[in-house]
Amino acid sequence: MKKAMPWIVVLGVLAIIALWAANVYNGLVSAEEEVESAWAQVENQYQRRSDLIPNLVATVKGYAAHESETLEGVISARARATQITVDPSNATPEQLAAYQKAQGELSQALGRLMAVAESYPDLKANENFRDLQAQLEGTENRCTIARQNFNEVARAFNTYLRRFPNNIIAGAFGFEKKPYFEADEDAKKAPKVEF
Repeated sequence: MKKAMPWIVVLGVLAIIALWAANVYNGLVSAEEEVESAWAQVENQYQRRSDLIPNLVATVKGYAAHESETLEGVISARARATQITVDPSNATPEQLAAYQKAQGELSQALGRLMAVAESYPDLKANENFRDLQAQLEGTENRCTIARQNFNEVARAFNTYLRRFPNNIIAGAFGFEKKPYFEADEDAKKAPKVEF
């Protein structure tokens, strides 16, 4: 009986370690799924914006036919933005930066389109245009919130991943730190305001 005691203790310790490792692994899987879900919401909001653009361009085109360069710029930026995809399970900071850059170019093109619209009082008074503009503004706000949520979920995942002893299990199973959305270089500069 005394000879069996050490083996029971060893097996008990091994069982506790195995349960702990399984718990950490499952926690990492759950946290990674939250990151992927948050990323899906970012893409969902950008898709919503992308879906609104053809209607907005068509509405503006009817009033500002000679502004074809601006309209083509929006269409081209939309095409580039929808071509870039990021897999959140193995995203790199470079992939996220490229995605963010394409979306930023689309935002700038939409800004130019809205500036063109300011020159056309009839267009600004058009109910369809006003509705589309309001939907687009709301979508831009949703994009901001989705990016913020993604960063919060990625931070929580990265913190859980890097904590000791979780980092041992994470390294053994290939879990890696998730990148964050970062401000565009242009956003880091204060705008010049002249009166």
